[in-house]
Amino acid sequence: MRCICALALISVVAVTSAAPVSAAPESTADLNATARAAGNRHDEAVKIGRVLFATIWPAQIMRIRVDSVGRHSIAGLMLSAVKFHQDLDRAGFLNEIELLVRRTFATSGVEEVDVWATVPIPVKAHANVSGDLAEPTSRTVFAVTCRRDQLSGLVARLSIGQGVYWAEEFKARLHGGERG
Repeated sequence: MRCICALALISVVAVTSAAPVSAAPESTADLNATARAAGNRHDEAVKIGRVLFATIWPAQIMRIRVDSVGRHSIAGLMLSAVKFHQDLDRAGFLNEIELLVRRTFATSGVEEVDVWATVPIPVKAHANVSGDLAEPTSRTVFAVTCRRDQLSGLVARLSIGQGVYWAEEFKARLHGGERG
């Protein structure tokens, strides 16, 4: 009888003294990294996202994708060219691009980072927006690619526009530093 009572007492103590274990709440950076990751290397995109989303950038990051074929991995960072978080001029935009590329390389072993910024395109009601006959819903207004071995020259390339695509209206809009 004593043995049964002792076991019952141990069970009660174990059940009542065990604190509920709960995971720490995910940070906004973690949530954004998971929600905005894409590509066939999703885990790598999330890893990059956790670092990049820890900062609130003037031009918001919409998607981070990492794709690999064989040994080759490429990261793609899609930015919104509208609705900036703060006033942004051309120099500030290019500084953000440089920092995003540097942090991506520092976080991941990808060999190339592609960055592009898009604006939405108005779509007619009932337009086909998916599938083979889809009408585009966004347009690229800025794009640059940087391989890891080109990182040291990225700032110079950005400043002179070498290998950089700019839509003229976006470039002009950034001249005044207005909010999107």
